[in-house]
Amino acid sequence: MRAVLFLSLLLTASFSQAQNKPGAQPTVTPRQIAAALMTATQPAEEKALHDKVVRLFGINNLTQGRAGAKIEATTVAWAVIDPKPARVVQQDGALIGEMIALGGDGLQVLVADMPNFTEFGYRVESEGMPRLAGTVHVEHFDYTADSQPQKNVPQGRLEKFEWTTSKVFLETVRDVTVYLPADFKPGEETCLMVWQDGSRHVDPNGPMRASVVFDNLIHKKEMPRTVGVFIDPGRKPKQKRGEKAGNRSFEYDSLGDAYARFLIDEILPEVEKRYQTKFRSQPEAWAIAGGSSGGICSFTVAWERPDKFRKVLCWVGTFVDIRGGNHYPYLVRITERKPVRVYLLDGENDLDNKFGNWPLANKMMAASLKYMNYDFCIDWTQCFHGSKGMAPNLPEALRWLWRDVK
Repeated sequence: MRAVLFLSLLLTASFSQAQNKPGAQPTVTPRQIAAALMTATQPAEEKALHDKVVRLFGINNLTQGRAGAKIEATTVAWAVIDPKPARVVQQDGALIGEMIALGGDGLQVLVADMPNFTEFGYRVESEGMPRLAGTVHVEHFDYTADSQPQKNVPQGRLEKFEWTTSKVFLETVRDVTVYLPADFKPGEETCLMVWQDGSRHVDPNGPMRASVVFDNLIHKKEMPRTVGVFIDPGRKPKQKRGEKAGNRSFEYDSLGDAYARFLIDEILPEVEKRYQTKFRSQPEAWAIAGGSSGGICSFTVAWERPDKFRKVLCWVGTFVDIRGGNHYPYLVRITERKPVRVYLLDGENDLDNKFGNWPLANKMMAASLKYMNYDFCIDWTQCFHGSKGMAPNLPEALRWLWRDVK
């Protein structure tokens, strides 16, 4: 035990010194580790592989026994520091694989390709004793070219501001990111698309890459010139950026017209004033998007104000019993049809908990929309809860949503 501790301290010291050197080291991925395991035969190559594994998992995580699995697409990597041979098993005891030792300091690694759309618990064991445990969530979709930056496609610009003076949602703070199409000119009439949980969806390097998709589709004239307003949920004044927004569920999951008023009376006029935007007056030119609670929020806005918003993009929508959203499949059936176009996406692996079953709720929404002859579609996937299923489908969804507007 003292020897392991001594080696751990040596590793910590050496890698702390390396991290203090100028210049960032390139990112290491599980698939790079897998490839190196197949080819590393010389001492120098094995030493380089050892260092890559440490960079991937983090020396502090390894020495403290909390290096959780790393996932890239369907490739999963595990690592541990232990002087005795270790293995990785599933929660039910089924062997995933024996770990491979790298060098003489106890570092061991295993890389395995796992079935897509699976979730399972695992343990890293040494002589039958668990060293660490966790859950692996494998979910991978391939992007199309429309979600990748393209040569000769001009990029829109992103502007940001903070909104702190809401009269609808008192004592909240939020960031707003505005996408302006390439060559946008003040006073130009454009379509509008509002996004909930905005910052992570507009990020060109994030999972959704909405700004990249906007660039490509607008350039190809497969969607109209559109200003995107990407709004984060309200956080409490004492909360920091990056913390889970304290007001999110209240704003997004609640039924009624509060969020619509927040948009129409506060945020959109502020965007028009700051950036001299001019949104087209036809409600067919206004769209709104979101996932999970942001998805039901988007539907609620169009449901309450179809005179303003006629297009809804909703994935893994939370039409369950959190703040009354489970009533929507029934409300749709007994309410005069509204002139709203609705795109839904969900999957068989979505949530099932005390609030309800998300796949069932979205199928019920689709059935109700069909019964009432709404202009709608539903894309059914194997996705889990989150945005991974929506992201690669975004270009096609936007084409469908905007097909009647030039």
